[in-house]
Amino acid sequence: MATLGRVSEPTTGHEALLRARQRAALLPDLLVEARRVVATVTTGWHGRRRRGAGENFWQFRPFVDGEPVSRIDWRRSARDDNVYLRDREWEAAQTVWLWADPSPSMLFQSNDGLVSKESRALVIVLALAELLSRSGERVGYPGVLDPVSARNASERIAGALMTSRPPAGFPDIERFRRFSEVVLVGDFLDPIEEIVDRIDAAAKRGVRGHLVQIADPAEVSFPYHGRTEFRDPETGAKLTAGRAEAIREEYRTLFDARRTLLADHCRHLGWSHVFHATDRWTSEPLIAVHGRLSGLPQAAGARA
Repeated sequence: MATLGRVSEPTTGHEALLRARQRAALLPDLLVEARRVVATVTTGWHGRRRRGAGENFWQFRPFVDGEPVSRIDWRRSARDDNVYLRDREWEAAQTVWLWADPSPSMLFQSNDGLVSKESRALVIVLALAELLSRSGERVGYPGVLDPVSARNASERIAGALMTSRPPAGFPDIERFRRFSEVVLVGDFLDPIEEIVDRIDAAAKRGVRGHLVQIADPAEVSFPYHGRTEFRDPETGAKLTAGRAEAIREEYRTLFDARRTLLADHCRHLGWSHVFHATDRWTSEPLIAVHGRLSGLPQAAGARA
């Protein structure tokens, strides 16, 4: 039997409590894994460097008409025929909200997946919290932890998730303030219209977003053969395919179309989109998202 598709929240209090305990038991190991991943990718990194108000020198760049003459660095300009400005590095802390989809569909793990989608999403979130807090950013988790500026932000998020159950569904956008950023990590298997409406609402509030779409390898390739029974864990409904391979191409077409639509819509909003399958290295989406947060351009069709 195969299980694909959106799974609802546990239907009983016992199931919800059991899942909360399972997540709490996993979080210490996931925090260790997040810090290990961070340690492998941070060599030579210097945080989210941006031009702005501050005291530290960042770079020289050519003077453009209309900019303040007081910022011209005459010593550097004297070396050749160009006029250069001296830029400083932005030092004001910015709020970044991090969120991992708590939907039970994130528990899915096939034989080809290294971990469940939930475990991978939480490691990405905790690793980002570790990186951003080192850069002096304010980091928060909707419904779990208000934004904090602390070096141990990843540990505080992990602790909060161990003792409190994350709110079901998409995070409350009312908590997001203008000019803040949000990183949403999930499988995004809700109806596509609902997802688009939610990210549109956040974008209208002046929030800059980054979607990390997580998928299990089986959800990408649909490797099933012969008679296969698919079960919808939300409703319990079952679908039996006499020859599962006969619907493989149609499934892949629909899956790719959803992924492309999300990526295109994010690009239209000025948001970023990264696709990641759980048989790939965790460092790949981490580097990609950190680059987007740092303002680096996103390549068309980017995949991690």
